[in-house]
Amino acid sequence: MIYKVKDIVVTKKNHPCGGNEWEILRTGTDVKLKCLTCGRIVMLDLESFKKRVKRHIPQDSQRETP
Repeated sequence: MIYKVKDIVVTKKNHPCGGNEWEILRTGTDVKLKCLTCGRIVMLDLESFKKRVKRHIPQDSQRETP
């Protein structure tokens, strides 16, 4: 699966703030994520990131609000 910047991913476990949706800010050997609930930014290595992802929502399938 190909992950791109601005895509949204849903993780298997919730973040301590209660949210489980993250926006991808950077990709490569490390992935930089921003929690959409509290705004916390974390970095994970690619292997750990792939294990934690439950669902991937590509940028082009997200609804745009006017």
